[in-house]
Amino acid sequence: DFLNKSVLDMGCGTGVLAILAEMKGAAKIDAIDIDNWCYLNSIENVQRNSCSHISVYEGDATLLQDKTYDVIIANINRNILLNDIQVYSNCLTKNGILLLSGFYKEDIVIINNETEKNQLKYISHLEKNNWVSIKYKKE
Repeated sequence: DFLNKSVLDMGCGTGVLAILAEMKGAAKIDAIDIDNWCYLNSIENVQRNSCSHISVYEGDATLLQDKTYDVIIANINRNILLNDIQVYSNCLTKNGILLLSGFYKEDIVIINNETEKNQLKYISHLEKNNWVSIKYKKE
């Protein structure tokens, strides 16, 4: 549910999830990637898809200071996620949703341990070919 929500697509790559969020009715979307090519490609894809609610930034989680979101999507490797979970939690509104992916089934325990420390409640997960996506809710 993205309708009228503020959304962060962290590690946005091509910007496809930010674009989908806008198509699903998100009101304000930030798309961030540390890779310059991803940043430039996201800008291009946002323009090609005539998106008007997406702002694209080049950088990392340090850009999130004083920002808040209803939904955060982060498709990044395990070590970066573990490093940034506290920042994501601090940026989420009460009852906000955090969607994490980009890691293996074996990493679920360590990811869950870190999210629990940061007031994020496990809701569910999906698995495909040993890759995992997990949904959390801010308590």
